[in-house]
Amino acid sequence: MALGLEVQSQTIDPADRSGKFIVIGDWGRNGDDHQLEVADQLLHQVIKYKPGFIISTGDNFYPNGVRSVQDPLWKYSFEEIYKSYHLQIDWYAILGNHDYLGDPDAQVEYSKLSRRWNMPGRYFAKTIGVRGSEKKALFLFIDTNSLIPQFYDNPTYGPNVAKTDTLAQKKWMKEMLTSKDEEIGWKIVVGHHPMYTGGRTEGYDTIAIRKSLEAYFKELGVDLYISGHDHSLQYLEKDGIRQIISGSASEVTPSKTLPYTKFTASEAGFMLFALDADKIQFDVINKQGRTIYHGEIEK
Repeated sequence: MALGLEVQSQTIDPADRSGKFIVIGDWGRNGDDHQLEVADQLLHQVIKYKPGFIISTGDNFYPNGVRSVQDPLWKYSFEEIYKSYHLQIDWYAILGNHDYLGDPDAQVEYSKLSRRWNMPGRYFAKTIGVRGSEKKALFLFIDTNSLIPQFYDNPTYGPNVAKTDTLAQKKWMKEMLTSKDEEIGWKIVVGHHPMYTGGRTEGYDTIAIRKSLEAYFKELGVDLYISGHDHSLQYLEKDGIRQIISGSASEVTPSKTLPYTKFTASEAGFMLFALDADKIQFDVINKQGRTIYHGEIEK
């Protein structure tokens, strides 16, 4: 079920020369729970639109992350699922809560072995040029797990989560987002846990992220927050904060409509983005390859 199907006469033009990227999340299930179907459509869209990179919003390996860089899940949930030549582009990944049930730093270390897997740290930044403009887009890839107090008391999560210095991460975020670089035109943050969601609306993790980041994002002028965690496809706007949820690249869970929901769909799929100096376009694409929503974010 989806809200917003009536507006889908418009989609991103494959000939549009804006910088393109794809966002998928919550995918690593050895090919089960629609992962293979979504991967097939991911390949079709990459061939069609030629995005520069793919963003993974976390929970990269179910059910308990990976134990090492030699863990078989690297092969059976990632390399052999997204194996086409066309998918050998950069993947920028962050850690989800399931990734913390294994060795999260093994995913950081895998960056040294893989030509496409990029996770240089538990949090990191990337800047890309905006085509046809002197402006740049700043992406901050953050670790939201360390921002959830309840995780520190969890006997499984706790020891790994405690290795991330929360104060250092937020200080780094502020330094990056208040940069004097006048060429920065877009500020985009990618984290696993949503701030708002029609899925687990008032879960302790959602509340914790909102408490930690809502005022922070408003103060620092974040243009877009991209997350996963909820296994659905959503776009929400609340009090000046614009948020994407793309977390259904395998399993799907229900999502309801909130007063600030612009779009929601309990369907397997991912999102395609096209970014230029004045706007960000995005298409929500389901496992059948159908664009079920087209949105635009004005600068």
